[in-house]
Amino acid sequence: MNVPLKQYWDLLARHIRPQKGRFLLLTVLLLGSTGLQLVNPQIVRAFIDAATSGQAARGLALAAIAFLAVTLLQQVVAVSATYVGENVAWTATNALRAELVRHCLNLDMRFHGDHSPGELIERIDGDVSEMSSFFSQFVVQILGSLLLLLGVPMALFLEDWRLGCVFMLFAALALLILNRIRGIAVPHVEARRQADADLFGFLEEQLAGTEDVRSNGAVDFVIRELYRLQYAILRHDRKASLMNTAIHAITGGLMMLANVIAIVAGYTLYRSGTVTVGAVYLIIYYIELLAWPIYELTRQLQSFQTIGACIARLAGLRRIERTIHDGPGVTLPGGPLALAFDGVSFAYTPEEPVLRGLSFRLEPGRVVGLLGRTGSGKTTLARLVVRLHDAIAGRITLDGVDVRSAKLKTLRERVAIVTQDVQLFQASVRDNLTFFDRSIPDERLLAVIAELELADWVQALPDGLDTRIESGGRSLSAGEAQLLALTRVFLRNPGLVILDEASSRLDPATEAHLERAVDKLLQNRTAIVIAHRLSTVQRADDILILEDGGMSEHGEREQLASDPTSRFYSLLQTGLEEVLA
Repeated sequence: MNVPLKQYWDLLARHIRPQKGRFLLLTVLLLGSTGLQLVNPQIVRAFIDAATSGQAARGLALAAIAFLAVTLLQQVVAVSATYVGENVAWTATNALRAELVRHCLNLDMRFHGDHSPGELIERIDGDVSEMSSFFSQFVVQILGSLLLLLGVPMALFLEDWRLGCVFMLFAALALLILNRIRGIAVPHVEARRQADADLFGFLEEQLAGTEDVRSNGAVDFVIRELYRLQYAILRHDRKASLMNTAIHAITGGLMMLANVIAIVAGYTLYRSGTVTVGAVYLIIYYIELLAWPIYELTRQLQSFQTIGACIARLAGLRRIERTIHDGPGVTLPGGPLALAFDGVSFAYTPEEPVLRGLSFRLEPGRVVGLLGRTGSGKTTLARLVVRLHDAIAGRITLDGVDVRSAKLKTLRERVAIVTQDVQLFQASVRDNLTFFDRSIPDERLLAVIAELELADWVQALPDGLDTRIESGGRSLSAGEAQLLALTRVFLRNPGLVILDEASSRLDPATEAHLERAVDKLLQNRTAIVIAHRLSTVQRADDILILEDGGMSEHGEREQLASDPTSRFYSLLQTGLEEVLA
């Protein structure tokens, strides 16, 4: 596998261009650092020649002072180049991280179903971190090494054209060989990085399910899988190390050849009277100086193997395109929204359809209780409305507007989903309620909190709205989390609410509080309530029962409840929780 340099540059180019000034400064610093490294040996050569010819001590002292001054200046320039290079690299790769996060968040739910959070973290953070370290070193070390690799033969050319030609050819040969071998370990390093991602994904899943793993006696399985995944990393890492060892051996051979040429050439030219003792030192020093860029290029080649794998994986991630695209921007009306499904079909996989030709209409301001066994398509129906997935046939409209015609942002502002699993962030209560939207004033936020009877709870918090919620909401009860989720919906004021009833795990007092909040939420709004309990069904105006991906029954709740032949009547008599379990 040979990843071209253009692919490396393309991934970061858009984030480098805004830093043209710093990039230009970095170029100047690198040129200055390389030039100073070539100047210092000239001062030492002059010192040696002056000393061997018996010149005055004053001239020797001035040469020594000049050497120290140039050395100090070269170190300052080198440190400055490193600082600027790191700054450019981290600025660019942080922007790349943000780009990749936005890209992944905009990808379809199918993508997120196929890739675990641990794997994505390893790609977005792990791979990009490798890129950041590499890019800063690439600019400072590799470009600096290349400049030195070209500068040394040119300096030797000024001493003796034959030496310059020989080492110009040597530098070209070294570059050619290093370029040919730079990709030999990339496939193994890429496999190793993927193995790392697999391990992180596995750990994320198992740690999230620690309670289930321990209670079901699956600890031994987890340990066995952990060993298997770690062995995969070891296997790929061993192959990559062998390739890197081969690169070191080739580099060592090149440097041995360069030293032999330098010693023979210096001796021959000195014996012929062509050069002085100082010039012989200069030749040997320059060849030793030439060893630094070659060794540095070799060291960076090892990073090149890793970064090559990272680039390939990140480029592959960026090439994934979402199938759900923004609509042209048809405006959705305000107030309660009418919802209509017209012959809607959907399947996660072609051989297993979830919905088949589903058609129904929900009038504005009405509440429909959505019933059905597990796997009947209730959650899928909700996801189709907000376009987390798109129907493969038929159309879904809101007040006559096809959901595919509205902007995604507008659609998801006008339609809200409240699920059983509330996502809370490790941030303040305010940020959790507003989803980090700082344009929402505290006055409006407090008014909604008071309407939901949460004012006493907020006032009891140590820092009020600034109180920080622990990761995953572990500091909140299930009821408090649900009430926070309802507050989010009130702040958005949508025209359609999809509510996955979540009061089954709450104590009676908290459940009563939550029920009052839900009643307020559904006032003057259209709603779909995915019902699990009889108490929830009682607030519905209509009933829709799904079965095997189709509509089994649809009608007014009171009419169906009084019809002994209806499916809903049977559910009420048998017990909703038992039949739909």
